[in-house]
Amino acid sequence: MLNLYQLQSFVTVISEGSMTGAADKLFLTQPAISQQIRNLEEDLGVDLLVRGVRQIRPTLQGEVLFDYAKKILQMAQQAETAIKTMGAELKGNLRVGTLNSLGVQLMSPIVGRLLKYNPDLNIKVDYSKGEDLIKDFKKGLLDVLILPDTQSEYDTVLVEAEKKFLFKEEMWLVGTGKDTEMPKQISLPQYANYPVILFTGEYPNFNQALDRALSQATVEAKPTFESTNVGTLKRVIESGLGWGFLPATSIKKQVRMGRLNHVLIKEFSYSVEFFYYYRKGGDLAKMSEVLYQALMQQERS
Repeated sequence: MLNLYQLQSFVTVISEGSMTGAADKLFLTQPAISQQIRNLEEDLGVDLLVRGVRQIRPTLQGEVLFDYAKKILQMAQQAETAIKTMGAELKGNLRVGTLNSLGVQLMSPIVGRLLKYNPDLNIKVDYSKGEDLIKDFKKGLLDVLILPDTQSEYDTVLVEAEKKFLFKEEMWLVGTGKDTEMPKQISLPQYANYPVILFTGEYPNFNQALDRALSQATVEAKPTFESTNVGTLKRVIESGLGWGFLPATSIKKQVRMGRLNHVLIKEFSYSVEFFYYYRKGGDLAKMSEVLYQALMQQERS
């Protein structure tokens, strides 16, 4: 019988490209992940992974299982969320603020399920820059924030809010999947070899960190196109007009499908932790907790 924990580990290994990445994602040790994969292979009697030096990829049997496992985990997550939300009997208004890049991937599926089973619940989601969302939260215009750590990213401590960890986001350099000659790994000076597509607005610390790294390497790379909209940037990059950094959450599907190439930079990497901020106590505590649990399930699926 297939084990959901083993399937979750297997799917995460494929998605992250390594045992170490999966261990970090699932907050487990690398040996624990490896053992779960070995147990799964023994149960099925086939090799599921080709274990390379730099990256792990699925065998043919692994590709089949990956597709089924994603569906199984998604259905299990949907069942759990549906049961919890059906019993929650949520009522009232909940105002949520987050970044645009998280909208389709993270918020849309959750909001749909919550509203389906709680007809008396009203959810309003605002997308804006982190600084503006923090101001609205302090004014009482928002009940929940889903943002990078406000102290490190925006130099603001939300003393009026509770704080829970959600997930770690990475910024990936990606180019079009149509270019078969695009390298899988580069050094920082090679960043200027392709036209640069720039994501602006949502991760100010990232852009500053990248500028510092390029300056230290004496690399000048002026963007040919820039936007605050992830969807627009994905289409521009997929069309082959250049490469650029985008949040991994928003592009993992395109990378797996081969529409985008993930390019590693030896001297530069960047990640940021996202947190769930909500008001202490009050009538919204139950709604806030149900939304948080639903988001955690969505992130793990």
